[in-house]
Amino acid sequence: MDEQTEELREIFMEVSDEETVTARQNADRGSLTGGDDAERIAAVIEQLRETYEFTTDLDADALETVVRGYFDGRTDGDLSNELDVTRETVAGARLDMHLIRDRDRDAPFDLDRLRALEDATVAETATELDVSGSTIRRYRRVLAAETESRRVSKRFYSAFTDAIPDAELSESMTQDAAEDGLDDATDGMESNVSF
Repeated sequence: MDEQTEELREIFMEVSDEETVTARQNADRGSLTGGDDAERIAAVIEQLRETYEFTTDLDADALETVVRGYFDGRTDGDLSNELDVTRETVAGARLDMHLIRDRDRDAPFDLDRLRALEDATVAETATELDVSGSTIRRYRRVLAAETESRRVSKRFYSAFTDAIPDAELSESMTQDAAEDGLDDATDGMESNVSF
């Protein structure tokens, strides 16, 4: 011990009734960012349930699995196998929580046409767009989730990314990989576009 440390030790011993000045120092194991917070994820899910009607009846643990799986880049099929539910149940739960994938918007028709037909029945819309009623219900649910999310400025999505420290990183890496893959696939291609 250096001289200052020894002096501080003696002062502490004089003013306290303790016989020792050693305190245990336990460090939690985990990532450098401190890990994610399961309680925060559960709180966001609960707020969503209080605000919006959920289409699925998955319990809180299963919903947390869907949230984590979404940010880990896992597919609905992977999650449905893990949770022993249908893929549609996982997709519905994901949309209930405003977790929308780019491929959710890959409709066989222009989504603006579907928006324009929002007052029409499912059957009328299916006839107009020449698709099945289930396809119309699916994409109406995607549009509804987008609308709900926008109305609250993506507040719940942001809360999930705050609770899962690596969420934004894994999402940007997935996006970068997709963009790089597209760049590689189109590299050297010629285009017949006249300006």
